[in-house]
Amino acid sequence: MRTLFRFHGGIHPDEHKLESSESPARRAPLAKKLVLPLHQHIGNGAKVAVQVGDRVLKGQMLAGAQGMISAAIHAPTSGTVTAVAPHPVPHPSRLGGLCIHLESDGEDRWIALAPLDFHAMPKSELLGKLRDAGIVGLGGATFPTHVKYGLAPGQRIDTLVINGAECEPWITTDDRLMREHAEGIVRGIEVLRHLSGAAEVLVGIEDNKPQAIAAMRAACAAAPIEVVVVPTLYPSGGEKQLIRILTGKEVPSGGRPTNIGVACNNVATAYAIHRFVDHGEPMISRQVTVTGNVRVPQNIEVLIGTPLAEVVACAEALPGTSGYILGGPMMGLHVDDLHLPMVKSANCIIAKSGQLFPPPPPAMPCIRCTRCAQACPADLQPQDLYWFAKSNNFGKTQEFHLFDCIECGACAYVCPSHIPLVQYFRFAKSEIWQREREAQSAEVARERHEFRQFRIEREKQEKAERLAQKEKAALAAKPAVPAPLPVAADPNADPDNTLQMRVDADIARANMQMRIDAAVARAKEQAAIVQPKNTDDLTPHQQAEITEIETRRAKLREIASHAGADDEPSKSN
Repeated sequence: MRTLFRFHGGIHPDEHKLESSESPARRAPLAKKLVLPLHQHIGNGAKVAVQVGDRVLKGQMLAGAQGMISAAIHAPTSGTVTAVAPHPVPHPSRLGGLCIHLESDGEDRWIALAPLDFHAMPKSELLGKLRDAGIVGLGGATFPTHVKYGLAPGQRIDTLVINGAECEPWITTDDRLMREHAEGIVRGIEVLRHLSGAAEVLVGIEDNKPQAIAAMRAACAAAPIEVVVVPTLYPSGGEKQLIRILTGKEVPSGGRPTNIGVACNNVATAYAIHRFVDHGEPMISRQVTVTGNVRVPQNIEVLIGTPLAEVVACAEALPGTSGYILGGPMMGLHVDDLHLPMVKSANCIIAKSGQLFPPPPPAMPCIRCTRCAQACPADLQPQDLYWFAKSNNFGKTQEFHLFDCIECGACAYVCPSHIPLVQYFRFAKSEIWQREREAQSAEVARERHEFRQFRIEREKQEKAERLAQKEKAALAAKPAVPAPLPVAADPNADPDNTLQMRVDADIARANMQMRIDAAVARAKEQAAIVQPKNTDDLTPHQQAEITEIETRRAKLREIASHAGADDEPSKSN
């Protein structure tokens, strides 16, 4: 018998699972309009691959993966792309995101589907196909599956953990999936084992799901897969907590399970891989629990992009419904707008009422009782993190390992002062991320500025070098022009002799003319070297203007060649 280990903390909230777990899952009706957010996974949002007005088939790729950590989005049914525009999406910010709007034609026609022989293809090719099929983790994190198994050189996976714990109250989708599709889940596990190369495969299921345990053990009877029953304790379904329970290994702070030779996937992810590999179906739907203040609590197979209102209508919300929780009551998102679309991360919709979910009492000051620290499964000090987050001392929150918090809500559940601790932790994380983004943007701007200054200086230096080479080449090509020899005046001449004065003036004019002739010669040489620019394809009008200018220049040169030093006609004796 396998030895199980304990993780720190944990709580036992009311389960509320029998309300929805005992009815078979059903399919939701086809919605007339679907809205598909491009960002339904961790990492970069998908890149749109269609245009408004395009007619698409069910399963056709609408947006491809963008970058390494990303996944594709596909058409959940056949129809027409009516818009690519922002739309409200399930997010704590309540802001919109870019979405593809699809209007169904009611025919639900598939693309051509074909199974994959995953044993016959290289691992890298199989990972690429999982990325293009939009396969992401369906346990809540929506981490792209192909990234998890794209191991770095030297890394290896010894143990593959399949998460069927489903520890959060009210949610029963994994329970029903294991009861009804155990064989398909095992087929998906075989693909994951092929990708990981793990020698050991463990399926962890909480002991409050006896039918699911029996179904999975029957499906795994002929496979080297061990189904392990774990005690019911929230949050035993957390990735790090389940790995600790089954293997005794601790995922290091800030690390991933692959750092200790373990990979973990949800049973719903394994089933989605089975549908893709064995039937060629990309991820276009998922099973979701609809429960709470509804007439018929149940699990429903829902197409991605279906408005939440149409999903809730399948279970018939009762009067007195005051709102909804998308996800579980411990970690879910409280929403009021049912026009939001179903996304890959949504595994439950809970209709709230004053009786089922009474409003929390006002928060009181922290009394330092340390109950939150005792319940924290990550072995943190929530009371200290709360004080640091409240005072905006985000550096201290990081010193106290804020990012090891899995936001399970166990601390807030046991807090006698009813402090919404998780909200403070989410606030602190978002502020730290925002400051890191701003610091990265500033660093990029600094690097761009420094590169621009370097480029400007480099261009100046290159220009100076080109000019120096050009001048050197011009001097080397220039012929030597003999300098004119001046005519010397008679030193013994009588300064008062008028005739002698005229002779001296003629000599001075001759010297000036020789200098002018030398300058004209140099100008002609330079003009011969420098070629006029932009003289191709001239119009007749432009050619006439140039001819006129050249005529005026020739006339001026002729006048200059016959003029004296003072530009007057020479005097006769």
